[in-house]
Amino acid sequence: MPRNSAGRSYARHTKTKPLKDIDIFFELSETERHYRSKAPSVVIGDVHDALVNKYGDNAVRRQSRSVGVDFGVVVDADDNTDYRVVSVDVVPAFAAGDNYEIPDDDSGRWIKTNPEIHASKATAAHQAFSNEWKGLVRMAKYWNNNDRHDEKPVKPSFLIEVMALQCLYGGWQGRFDYEIQGFFSTLADRIFDEWPDPAGLGPAISDCMDATCKRRACDLLRVASSEATIAIDHTRGGRNGEALKAWRALFGPKFPLS
Repeated sequence: MPRNSAGRSYARHTKTKPLKDIDIFFELSETERHYRSKAPSVVIGDVHDALVNKYGDNAVRRQSRSVGVDFGVVVDADDNTDYRVVSVDVVPAFAAGDNYEIPDDDSGRWIKTNPEIHASKATAAHQAFSNEWKGLVRMAKYWNNNDRHDEKPVKPSFLIEVMALQCLYGGWQGRFDYEIQGFFSTLADRIFDEWPDPAGLGPAISDCMDATCKRRACDLLRVASSEATIAIDHTRGGRNGEALKAWRALFGPKFPLS
């Protein structure tokens, strides 16, 4: 069925490890064009059934715009997977000029998107922030994926990138700890804003979260900002070991203790 595929976070260099929920676009060939005249649920259902035949019902989950596949990779206590991919989100797509059209089962419509525009905006933001923007985004996304949360506070994780295009501004100040603390604080302050698709094609990225989800995200982001402040205070007091432990407690086992 698919003619080719393309990952999204890889192109923007904002994907975190372990490799979970990687969006992969599967561009459908012209022989599959009949799906475009049908409800999005039809193609999502057929992709789901095809993947169930390959990986089994327990490994496949149907979603609004994609089908998730869990490969059964075990993540160890240090968040290592021996470089194996934990899961992917398969996104069926049709080329539409320079853009893509993908199904959106929630709205019952096909929506346009353009990963290349997202990538170019991320690159520009990275360069404008002394090449530190992507590192801060990756750390925030790693926090978002942390197992200490029952589910991701910010959904989808791409929303963090979209917000970072505006929230990380004024230039790099030379201190990771202050920048990430301020980033968490600003994300909390602005999580209730509407965040349009940076490509100007699809629905607002923030539409995936309702008011209850946004309140939960706000609370957890404020906690993260406070925990970052505690880590900074440890550093100010010369308690570097305690500071590193605080950062690891915030971000997870990938944060080094030395």
